[in-house]
Amino acid sequence: MTAASETSRVGLVVVSHSEMLASGVAELAGQMAPDIAVLPVGGTEEGGLGTDYGAVVEALADADSGAGVVVLYDLGSAKMTAEMAVESADDPSRYTVVDASLVEGAVAAAVAAQGGAALAAVAAAAEGASGEAPVAVHDRAGQDRTGQDRTGQDRTGQGRSGQGRPALSIVPDAVSAEVLLTNEVGLHARPAALLARTVAQLDADVVVRYGDEEANAASVLALMGLGAPGGRSITVVATGKDAGEAVRRIEELAERGFDD
Repeated sequence: MTAASETSRVGLVVVSHSEMLASGVAELAGQMAPDIAVLPVGGTEEGGLGTDYGAVVEALADADSGAGVVVLYDLGSAKMTAEMAVESADDPSRYTVVDASLVEGAVAAAVAAQGGAALAAVAAAAEGASGEAPVAVHDRAGQDRTGQDRTGQDRTGQGRSGQGRPALSIVPDAVSAEVLLTNEVGLHARPAALLARTVAQLDADVVVRYGDEEANAASVLALMGLGAPGGRSITVVATGKDAGEAVRRIEELAERGFDD
């Protein structure tokens, strides 16, 4: 089974030495994935800098709705605390501590979880956000954890100009459209997250292009990296069973300003 059940999704726990840092990262990631439990654990019980083993244990239980929990951390001792908490759980296999950039990893993991990805795929998304591992960006579209789609094209979100640009224009069943970004600020964090969540619901491989750059539409960070501002047009190219529906939904999102 490659996706979490309809009634439960992977949760996230952010462990930091600083309560403010953990809360800020959790707040940012939570805005990208409104249906996901993203719980911060920061500082000591006395309110100082450090980690609290008991608080991490409690957060793991609270964040687990049945599909497991991915844990991110800021520094090595926070990782140690998180791993100790996982090892003390009744079923440690339900929890995964990932080596990932804290902010980028949390955002990528949250979006993957929002899209219904399973525990291993959410963990891979977090790790891939820091460039340390391939991103599992679209289980439902027939991709494996190497980030390749059914045609063998790269879909890791790292597919920028000069780095394995997919020749989707020559794919017979490709559907494409020029889409005007009608919102003021273009593909910033929230619109990018909404677009990525929309793509995750469909059996399609989607690339967004702006100028000479391109991004996997399932990757929030890659979409934001395009720097596409409001009032400009992007090119959306999709393949797969739901290619036409994917393009149509993205056009609708843009027409209503991504609900900004």
